[in-house]
Amino acid sequence: MKILGEIVTNKYIYIPVLLWFFIQLFKVLWDLIKDHKFDFKRILGAGGMPSSHSAVVCSLAVLIGKEYGFSSSNFALAIIFAIVVMYDACGVRRAAGKQAKLLNKIISTPGLTGVEVQERLVEVLGHTPTQVFVGALIGIIAGAIL
Repeated sequence: MKILGEIVTNKYIYIPVLLWFFIQLFKVLWDLIKDHKFDFKRILGAGGMPSSHSAVVCSLAVLIGKEYGFSSSNFALAIIFAIVVMYDACGVRRAAGKQAKLLNKIISTPGLTGVEVQERLVEVLGHTPTQVFVGALIGIIAGAIL
């Protein structure tokens, strides 16, 4: 039970997790206002403005830098981790989302393929560089303030 208490009170866990939750909640509310459609699945979905992935890793890096120093190996590890995550979010996963969109269009074109599909591929997987930048900025600010 002591371990659970330590995990719950660990600021390196609860601050990034709460930040992720509030950004995802913002996306649900934004979609509700913009599209007049409530999609609770959006809270766990990827993609959109801002990037919660970027916010989480940047807040974690700033928290670690403040605690252990910005020249520490812990901070270096956190920054490299953040760069990899952000690169993946706007590079690899974004490309996969574009491919999913194209494949969905191909398989839904009547007479083009004989492929029968049970469900469509998820198209919103990655982020634009702007979405990653805004998420990173939110994470840096949150990590600095909290």
